[in-house]
Amino acid sequence: MKTSFTKAKRFAKVFTAAMMAVLMLVAVCSCGSKDAWPVDKETGLTELYIGGIGPTSGDNANYGTSVRNGAKLAVDEINAAGGVNGFKFVLHFQDSQGDPESAVSAFGKQMDEGMKVSLGGTFSGETKSVVAAAAADDVMLLTPSASSVDSIKGNDKAFRVCFSDPSLGTASAKYIKEFELATKVAVLYDSSNDYCQGLYDTFKAECAKLGIQILTVQTYTDTTNTDFSAQIAAIKESGAELVFLPIYAADAAKILTQAAQTKAFDGMVPFGCDGLDGLIGKISNKADAEGVMLLTPFAADATDENVKKFVSAYKTAYNGETPDQFAADGYDAVFAIAAALKDAGITSENKDNLTSRLVASMLKISVDGVTGKMSWTADGETTKDAKAMVIKDGVAVLYTK
Repeated sequence: MKTSFTKAKRFAKVFTAAMMAVLMLVAVCSCGSKDAWPVDKETGLTELYIGGIGPTSGDNANYGTSVRNGAKLAVDEINAAGGVNGFKFVLHFQDSQGDPESAVSAFGKQMDEGMKVSLGGTFSGETKSVVAAAAADDVMLLTPSASSVDSIKGNDKAFRVCFSDPSLGTASAKYIKEFELATKVAVLYDSSNDYCQGLYDTFKAECAKLGIQILTVQTYTDTTNTDFSAQIAAIKESGAELVFLPIYAADAAKILTQAAQTKAFDGMVPFGCDGLDGLIGKISNKADAEGVMLLTPFAADATDENVKKFVSAYKTAYNGETPDQFAADGYDAVFAIAAALKDAGITSENKDNLTSRLVASMLKISVDGVTGKMSWTADGETTKDAKAMVIKDGVAVLYTK
């Protein structure tokens, strides 16, 4: 009897431990399941998890931080107004430092946590690294700022808020021609970066159509982006009237600072695209950025009410900081998700086939955002107008001829 009783006790302990392990596993899976829909205790609204990825630390932290801040402001405004169709938006933004491999890990973590809609990555490389996973996981992806064509290619559930590189490169050449900024140009760009290469390729093609001469093309890579003296000297000697800089702000700050030492760009118009957003915060002497132009869909000093309201709210939320185009893209992305939810008739009680219904509505809606009036095509591209900004006295203002 003693032996049987001991065995029974041992069996009971093992059985209990096994059951506890199973229950814990179930609990973990339930919390992180894509099918889980937590309910906010205070409001009673069903939480809709929106995931974002981008650099919030490192050299390019300004881009990811801007996207996150813009998206968060939109989430806060939507929730303050009572949410959407019984949903409370919840934003989770992961720091990737701009690294595609880190983006993959972040996306997997977000899926485990129950992500319902993804903002993809801030950069093209990040978004490209997760776009196939988003398709496989049946999650709609709406990237605020990944502009490379390949970043959303092959996924019919993926969209972007920003211009694609081809459209912005083409638009830059057209703008230079239309506003008679130059007939002879030089180019300096990072040939190791998809964003920069994509802009240059389409800019070059459009210049050929419009009769704009490219006198010299100077390049560098992400491992040679410290000393630009040779490239700057070549541009100075070229006789160009404008230097096209399809690059990011960190490199542009170095280039403009070095060029100012020899007045190499005097008499030229430095002209870039949305990647130059944040230049003022990167350059040590703001005077070195005087006269720099950039093509972007967002102008913080625009006079329409949508933009004025956004800029005021952003400054209030973020210690007086003026929002850039990346912040505006993040803001518009969240409101586009809200518009698609409404159009699809998705509610907290009727949310089956969420992704397919959102995607169908993205092809029908028109969103009057702070970056322009937007609609989307089946390949995920948006249509809207571009504006040019010029830096005057350390501030980017809308360009007028």
